[in-house]
Amino acid sequence: MFAVLKTGGKQYKVQSGDVLRVEKLAAAAGEKIQFNEILMVGSTIGAPLVAGAGVQAEVIDQIKGEKLIHYVKRRRKHSSQRKKGHRQQLTLLRITDILEAGADATGVKAAIGAGSAPKAAVEAAAPKKAAKAAAPAAGSDDLTTITGVGPAAAKKLVEAGITTFAQLASVDVETFDAVKVKPEWVEQAKELAK
Repeated sequence: MFAVLKTGGKQYKVQSGDVLRVEKLAAAAGEKIQFNEILMVGSTIGAPLVAGAGVQAEVIDQIKGEKLIHYVKRRRKHSSQRKKGHRQQLTLLRITDILEAGADATGVKAAIGAGSAPKAAVEAAAPKKAAKAAAPAAGSDDLTTITGVGPAAAKKLVEAGITTFAQLASVDVETFDAVKVKPEWVEQAKELAK
């Protein structure tokens, strides 16, 4: 059985076991996702979509397409030239199941494009980028609210084991050498720890 699904502004005719390259989706490698915009399943044609149908796929990897060169040369007016390269971000998928009905009750995560997904969904799908962000962990304070503490200084403080205002308030400025702590930071931390 085959199905025609729509994603990223394009339509794909798929069968179980097919490997696809589609526009980037907000999903991590190894995750199972489900496409709900199905235009046709077997002999059933949707108007415009087939109700209750779905296609489930497993994300193999997030990849980049081949490099495309856009070269513009104008013959007149001082012979201006421009050369640009671009590599499209893609998601590599393997189709696992085609469901004619009951796709709503499967509980599998819906396939969402990375450009239209909320920022939290994209960060959840890309754990490498989320780990690099200097977001405060659970049970910690946002140290960047202190005047003069930027993301880089906050990251160094977290690496040194200071994650709360109370910990920063108890720091001795002269003996602490992991980060150059200013006395104003300690005063503001004492006020915020209350």
